[in-house]
Amino acid sequence: MSIVETKTEARPKPGRALPFAKAVGRFIIAAVTTYLGLLAVTFFIGRVVPIDPVLAILGDRAPAHVVERVRREMGFDLPLYEQFYLYLKGIFAGDFGTSVLTTNPVMVDIKRVFPATIELATLGTIIGSVIGVPLGVLAAVKRGSFVDQIVRVIGLIGYSVPIFWLSLISLVIFYAKLRWVAFPGRIDIVFEYSFTPVTGFYLLDSAMQGQWDVFYDVFRHIILPASLLGYFSLAYISRMTRSFMLNELSQEYVVAARAKGLSETRVIWGHALRNAAVPLVTVIALSYAGLLEGSVLTETVFSWPGIGLYITNSLQNADMNAVLGGTIVIGTVFIGINLLSDLLYRTLDPRTRSR
Repeated sequence: MSIVETKTEARPKPGRALPFAKAVGRFIIAAVTTYLGLLAVTFFIGRVVPIDPVLAILGDRAPAHVVERVRREMGFDLPLYEQFYLYLKGIFAGDFGTSVLTTNPVMVDIKRVFPATIELATLGTIIGSVIGVPLGVLAAVKRGSFVDQIVRVIGLIGYSVPIFWLSLISLVIFYAKLRWVAFPGRIDIVFEYSFTPVTGFYLLDSAMQGQWDVFYDVFRHIILPASLLGYFSLAYISRMTRSFMLNELSQEYVVAARAKGLSETRVIWGHALRNAAVPLVTVIALSYAGLLEGSVLTETVFSWPGIGLYITNSLQNADMNAVLGGTIVIGTVFIGINLLSDLLYRTLDPRTRSR
């Protein structure tokens, strides 16, 4: 054995955990940078919009000396960089200011309304995933057939039709005509004061408390908006599932599995879909994040008391503390879901750990 070969064999192999740790570190740095950028954007938006936050609090008829005093107390007379420092200090302390509309701390309002959005988006994502993944698999297996064309048309409609228009049409059909669903809102007024939520998730709370009449009423309120969000999620998930499955079905291991005599069902669902499920984790996570931040129109049409409707009402009333606070919370959740999906992707797919 030569000296060169001996040195080559004696060289220690790099640890497997090091590349993964480096990748996680890079993503965390990117997430922190993105979050600071989000804070900077929201801060400067709050300063350039033609809305005076002091006048929004005091009103247009407040005396000039009172306006100036409140302006000094709120720090608006300080240089911009000092205002930004105080803004960051308050955000990291969980202080988003006080809502002009509700006179409550913005964080208190967000804790009250955000569970409604999470519940709606979660149910919508479940509907979109449970239906969208099988449709995508079926379209890939039946590529070029009539079934494939139908699935692609369903997805195209989901991308093309404005959600507010589809929401209004759905209300006319399923509420006004068929009476299959309840009136817009989250819960009937009959149960609003007799039901005490614990977690803020009405379906979960009513089931845990054994109040099945409340559960049924909440379900009748949430099923239509959740189905609409699920349809738009389905359009994205089915298209991406089809694309991933087409790529997997063209791989050599699929040909080998078929040559071994495995059933087509096992090849598709046990092998191809199993490998396609790794990138699908990221797709479903991004779809969920999109529903959390993009359900404003749906919540407005259905009078759903979530963070989307809260931000809309605050914007209409020039309540910039509430608008910016809600935007930061949604942005934080979006960044967190991206981080989690990336970590899951690297955990499920060993090939990405060395990148």
